[in-house]
Amino acid sequence: AVQGKTLKQASGEIAAKYAPYLTRPIITISLITARPMTIAIAGEVNRPGTYTVPAAATGENTNVPVVTRIIKLAGGTTQAANIRQVQIRRQRSLSSSDDQVIKVDLAQLVQSGDIRQDLRLRDGDSIFIPATQNVDLAEAQRLATTNFAAASNRPLRIAVVGEVNRPGPYTLTEKPEATTDTTSSSAPNVQVPTVTQAIQTAGGITQSADIRRIQVRRITRSGPEQTIQIDFWQLLQGGDLKQDLPLQDGDTIVIPTATALSASEATRLATASFAPNRITVNVVGEVVKPGAVEVPPNTPLNQALLAAGGFNSRARKRNVTFIRLNPDGTVSQRSIEVDFAQGLNDTTNPALRNNDTVIVGKSTLAGVADTLGTFLSPVTGLLGLVRLLGF
Repeated sequence: AVQGKTLKQASGEIAAKYAPYLTRPIITISLITARPMTIAIAGEVNRPGTYTVPAAATGENTNVPVVTRIIKLAGGTTQAANIRQVQIRRQRSLSSSDDQVIKVDLAQLVQSGDIRQDLRLRDGDSIFIPATQNVDLAEAQRLATTNFAAASNRPLRIAVVGEVNRPGPYTLTEKPEATTDTTSSSAPNVQVPTVTQAIQTAGGITQSADIRRIQVRRITRSGPEQTIQIDFWQLLQGGDLKQDLPLQDGDTIVIPTATALSASEATRLATASFAPNRITVNVVGEVVKPGAVEVPPNTPLNQALLAAGGFNSRARKRNVTFIRLNPDGTVSQRSIEVDFAQGLNDTTNPALRNNDTVIVGKSTLAGVADTLGTFLSPVTGLLGLVRLLGF
């Protein structure tokens, strides 16, 4: 019986059997055909299950698959994978019922090129990749770029809720990164969808968004749901790109409502890449071009009035009525004194939000004229009828 033995071990044992009959028994064994290997993989991969892979014979050894090869066959790791604690379960021997558990650290392979971590597998091995308990944002960025990460151009189904202009479910696709190298024949790099891309797809953040407490809720295959905290203010202030977390299928992004936001912070948010390019406000009443007006985010009230053509000759120019639909469903209304010399401030020149309404009323003279016109219209109509009949 040679099952479980290397070619060298088998030839040595057969030579020992011949020792009583031959002075110097020399036994040579060669492998004609390597039988396929069956290996199971579970945990944080996209297609867990059992895989059968061929193993080609090369001399006394076989070209057996390694851990990363099986991970790629299984669709790559998910973003929730803990690649530092990969477990390989292996049967010790045919007579033993206890399995050997070997742990490998694929992070060492990625960071320092430690090829020993990419373990050669045996027939019947099973691989388990657990879910990480605490997500390291820097390591998540590295994991997304490895050659055993999730396969490219695979659509991701995600949801964006909270303070975005179009909350709901979306499907994102990975796309090639732009490059200026036209001589390279290698496959293009693939950009994994991130939180900013998802927010842009959902119409950008609203001006009530709290970007310091963004959450990514992630369902794992081998553990409880993960809640990953993201601080986009660090991304804006210091360019901390690891805050722009790569996404995976099934992620939900939650943008909470800010409890307090200064004017300087609102201005900074309005110019961010994940803010909408335009917002729509309504300027109605006594302006030259009443109706919906598209303006950049964080536009002051004074500029919105000018975008609507400014006051017409009938307008009450001292103050306007400002109406806002609040996130909790209530409506706030207040009178604002108009001063075109004022800069951005919440009292006389507030920053506008999407769907705000500005009402420009009539001047006293225009109101009196309209009232008299309404009152005298029957008399005017009667006089016109008299003239028509020739009396």
